[in-house]
Amino acid sequence: MPCRCCRFCQQSFEPSKFHLEQSVCKRPECQWRRRAEYHRRRMATDPEYAEVVRDSRRKWCQAHPGYQKTYRQSHPAAVERNRQLQHGRDAQRRVQFLVKNNLALDLKRCTAEAWLVGPAVRDLVKNNMAPCQMFIFQPLAPTPAVPPTS
Repeated sequence: MPCRCCRFCQQSFEPSKFHLEQSVCKRPECQWRRRAEYHRRRMATDPEYAEVVRDSRRKWCQAHPGYQKTYRQSHPAAVERNRQLQHGRDAQRRVQFLVKNNLALDLKRCTAEAWLVGPAVRDLVKNNMAPCQMFIFQPLAPTPAVPPTS
């Protein structure tokens, strides 16, 4: 049987003889991503499925009141991790609104050089202005030589 390349981890694998159309390897991470992708696609295209999922979540929340509050109190590391991840998601959302934003300032005409460095740079397409912390280093003027004192 020919080997295939997993579409998530890019590793070669041998598909199951029972599922010849298999495109994802059996690694748990890849299977988790396959199921999550299926769920997102189904939620977007099948309103009845989406409603069943919403009802199921609603019933669980009603059966377990106060779960979120007690979980957050007993798992401070998870709360901090979520806070950090949320900062990243917020920054990503702000960057998405900046695509093709060139109304504020044309940096090409500015005599200073400005560099935007960081993980958000890959998300900026045709963008020459973004809110960021910027450090501008100017060349130091040569200091006058001080005559040595005797």
